[in-house]
Amino acid sequence: MIILGIDPGLANTGWGVIETRGSSCRARAYGCIQTDAKSPLTVRLKHIHDDILMVIEKYTPEQVAIEEIFFSANSRSAVATAQARGAALVACATCGLELGEYTPMQIKQAVVGTGTADKHQVQYMVRSLLRLSEQPKPDHAADALAAALCHAHLVSWYGFSKKQNIERPAAGSYRERGTRE
Repeated sequence: MIILGIDPGLANTGWGVIETRGSSCRARAYGCIQTDAKSPLTVRLKHIHDDILMVIEKYTPEQVAIEEIFFSANSRSAVATAQARGAALVACATCGLELGEYTPMQIKQAVVGTGTADKHQVQYMVRSLLRLSEQPKPDHAADALAAALCHAHLVSWYGFSKKQNIERPAAGSYRERGTRE
């Protein structure tokens, strides 16, 4: 099974693609989508959407794992992250991918063994579990790989995950704005 992991963020959206065969996992590719803070919001969101679509087309994942938003004291940052997450989710929905959503604590628990692990512990375990020669950089890519690993482990360990099926809308099932039926 090929799984795309996504760590959403407006400035940096990490992505990582893993392939599982039985109990073994390997990284196929990973990276980070960076947007320019000086660009309009709509341009930044389109960039995230389009780049996620390109990753999906290139690596053909069957499922996607995305980190849920962690609301902290900075609500402005949380809203920006939610918007970036939405752009990535629309790209995944366009391709009809099965979706797994996980909190940062769930991802850390699945990858490290404790939900209170720090970034360095997560990066170390991602590198070890995927047998990478070096730490995945930037850390957003490592977090995306961790989300994909979390999904893979939960599916293999328990036969389920916190997932949803995203169905592609039937052709012609939407109206363009300004048209009448």
